[in-house]
Amino acid sequence: MRCWGVIPAAGVGSRLGAALPKQYLELGGRTLLEHSLRALFADERVEGVAVALRAGDERGATLACLRDPRVLLTEGGAERADSVAAGLAALRTRASEDDWVLVHDAARPCLDRHSLGALIDAVAASGEGAILAQPVSDTVKRSDDGRAVAATVDRRSLWLAQTPQLFRLGELATALARAGAVTDEASAMEAAGYPVGLVPGPRSNLKVTTAEDLVLARCLLAAGEHD
Repeated sequence: MRCWGVIPAAGVGSRLGAALPKQYLELGGRTLLEHSLRALFADERVEGVAVALRAGDERGATLACLRDPRVLLTEGGAERADSVAAGLAALRTRASEDDWVLVHDAARPCLDRHSLGALIDAVAASGEGAILAQPVSDTVKRSDDGRAVAATVDRRSLWLAQTPQLFRLGELATALARAGAVTDEASAMEAAGYPVGLVPGPRSNLKVTTAEDLVLARCLLAAGEHD
C-alpha cells in the first residue's frame, strides 16, 4: 500500500487573531506545520508529502523540514479544497492514481503515531477510504437563534471529523473537482457516492482554531501525549 500526504497550509488563520498565520505559530520550538508534517512522517509507509503554501509565502523557505527531499512544495489556493487539489496535482509527479493520500491539517499538531497507523491499517484491510473521527460524548443542543435551546439532538450517531483523511489519489481529485468548496475531503467523497469509514481518533488530535486550542496543544505536546 503506497501512501502519500497532503497538508494544505495556505490559510491565514484569522479566527485565532495571531500576528502570524497559525501554521507558523511555535509550540515547543517547532511550528504547528512542522509538528503536523513530522506526525505524518512518523509512519514509514508515508513516502512523501505535498505541502500547499500561500502564494508569496516567505516563511516556508525558513523551515528546514520543508527542504526534506520527501516534501513537495506547491502553491495553494483561496479555499482548503483548492490547496488540497494543488497538493494532489503535485503528487501526481511521483504517485499513481491508485495510491492512497492522507490529507492532514497544518494546524493539527498532536496526531499520534498509533492513531495514524490505525487509520492506514483500517484502509489497507477494507480497501475503502476512511477518516479519523471522534464519537460525540457530550449532550448536544440545537439552537435556532443562538440564545435559547430549541432541541436536544441524539448524539448516538454523531461523530466529529478529524484528519488525516485517507483516500485514493485519483478518486479524491475527481470528487473534489466535482464538489467545489467543501470543509473536508470526506464531504466530497460522500457526495461522489464513495463509502467513508470511521476510525476512532483521540481528543488529543485537536485542530488549533482558537487561543484556547493553542494552550491545550502546547500542554499535550509538552506531555508527550501525541507520541
